[in-house]
Amino acid sequence: MRIKEKNGNIIMTDFQNFHIGQILECGQCFRFEKLEDMYYTLVAFGKVLYVQQTANSVEFSYNGYTLDAAEFESIWLPYFDLQRDYGAIISKITSNDSVMRSAVNFAPGIRILQQEPWEMLISFIVSANNRIPQIKQVVKNISAQYGTQIDAQNHTFPDATTLSKVTASDLRALKTGFRDKYIVDAAQKTVSGALDMNRNTGMPTEDLRKSLLSVAGVGEKVAHCILLFGYGRMDTFPVDTWVRKVMQQYYFDGSAASPAQIHSLAQERFGELSGFAQQYLFHYIRMGDKS
Repeated sequence: MRIKEKNGNIIMTDFQNFHIGQILECGQCFRFEKLEDMYYTLVAFGKVLYVQQTANSVEFSYNGYTLDAAEFESIWLPYFDLQRDYGAIISKITSNDSVMRSAVNFAPGIRILQQEPWEMLISFIVSANNRIPQIKQVVKNISAQYGTQIDAQNHTFPDATTLSKVTASDLRALKTGFRDKYIVDAAQKTVSGALDMNRNTGMPTEDLRKSLLSVAGVGEKVAHCILLFGYGRMDTFPVDTWVRKVMQQYYFDGSAASPAQIHSLAQERFGELSGFAQQYLFHYIRMGDKS
């Protein structure tokens, strides 16, 4: 991979396993918009990033001001997990696994974004019994109402202190539905210190999982999503209806399997790389039939 500055933007060439559409549209984040084919804008870390990909290059830019190499390396290099060798990961998880090979071949450009735990906590609370377009809209509504304006269309995601002072009825007006009280509970627990929102916390994964489950509206699936996408705990394996479907169909010979059984099998087969395997499988079963 090569990174260079050009006209106030960053150009990436000689890259592998990077497809901006697959990365943003595989269900792991909700603050992006597709402008054109292989041209997206996304909001993270209080900034609006534009990403345009061609066959041989990816251009990263801000609108109206410079993105230099130092800022790219400090913010966006880790955000897109560009320092990790996905080729080696793919080699391990596809070894003797034809299903995983099919899933990876369907979307070899997926990378696990390194997102902020607090935003993932609220985003995946909102995701419960909700479809991705609706999740995106609710997160955008919350940001527009309580975040700080970045540009004419975009706002930062509000912090826990701000949301801890908001009422459930205020949130319901933003189309959160029954999740309104769960968001308030999450914000209050975060402000009180009951939840550790430091991505680099040294807290063991199991302890983090238990603390997340203490929040009203956070079940096992949501907790695993927050652990994977917010804390980068790659040994986790979120199980929703799509993942249960693909696991039962291909790994349990069509038989019913509980989330506990699926987690156990995932740990046995994929171990510390379970999170990567889950994301390939999730996207494959959700989108593969449509292709």
